[in-house]
Amino acid sequence: MVAVIMPHNDVSQRILESLNSVVMCFDAEMRLRYINPAGEMLFAVSARHLIGQEIDELMQCNEPLRQDMQDSLRSSHPITRHELSLTVMRDREICVDVTVSTLPVEGGAVEVLLELTRLDRLLRITRDENLYSQQTATKELLRGLAHEVKNPLGGLRGAAQLLERELDSFELKEYTRVIIDEADRLQNLVDRLLGPNSLPKKREINIHEVLERIRSLVLIEITAGLDIKRDYDTSLPELNADPDMLIQAILNIVRNASQAMQQKGEITLKTRIERNYTIGHTRYRLVLKVDVIDNGPGIDEGIKEKIFFPMVTGRAEGSGLGLSIAQSLIQQHNGLIECNSQPGHTCFSVLLPIPNNE
Repeated sequence: MVAVIMPHNDVSQRILESLNSVVMCFDAEMRLRYINPAGEMLFAVSARHLIGQEIDELMQCNEPLRQDMQDSLRSSHPITRHELSLTVMRDREICVDVTVSTLPVEGGAVEVLLELTRLDRLLRITRDENLYSQQTATKELLRGLAHEVKNPLGGLRGAAQLLERELDSFELKEYTRVIIDEADRLQNLVDRLLGPNSLPKKREINIHEVLERIRSLVLIEITAGLDIKRDYDTSLPELNADPDMLIQAILNIVRNASQAMQQKGEITLKTRIERNYTIGHTRYRLVLKVDVIDNGPGIDEGIKEKIFFPMVTGRAEGSGLGLSIAQSLIQQHNGLIECNSQPGHTCFSVLLPIPNNE
């Protein structure tokens, strides 16, 4: 039976559990003896299933790392590597800074301590902060633009209505009706650009009930050719959120995916929990993550960095408002939508913080 190293006291345990860095301890045979919660999130497997596995089973393409661990065991000196690429659990590549050091244990034995800092995570936080700032600036710009557009629109519409009452000719009234209808259309477009203006009506909900509702709506719209798979973590806690807003936001994403694949392909709805996760400028202990994954052609490189901006679309018939509205709805829940796309695999991640008291 493999012994598991535990922290000496509650304070040490709380510190290890709250770290964003991955902390792992291996014995002299390179078998894992301890891993903190950040490490569990990295491997997406509980510590109970990881303890006892050899490093080669956990991380591939790690010959430089294994050599550093052996050298540190022999010399008892710490070794640090920067921007090391590792393949985790045979399918995910990560980029990390890693520090290897030794740890004395009872009986005179020495073990190896690994500290991994994910550089891709730091890049994601920076990207999210930029996205938050861009969305905020865009909203302020649109509010100012809406104010400047709505006033003259109202005047045009009112003048057209007055003129219509004075005209006896039906043919001439058709022209005033065009002015009124087009003013209404522009007013509606401005309102849609601004996004929802009502506050969320939050209550305790099960995110999987929301996703099942979305799945049913999309499958009703599409007769055949699209497969929507489920990959749910049924242990997720309930979420305090507005279900109608979440349905609208995630439905926009799923519909976009379906249209990008011309309603033929595979979409996966996946739910997980992320621990010690940063959204914008705030770090949350628990974050609910909903992934909408499709195997379509991917997002064009020319618009990939702008897809959450209003009026940006990759389809000739698209309005470019669906993702902008979805981002606005999720931000009203202090969350964020991220996107990662390449041909054959596009993933939109909806991140919703779970307050500490939940």
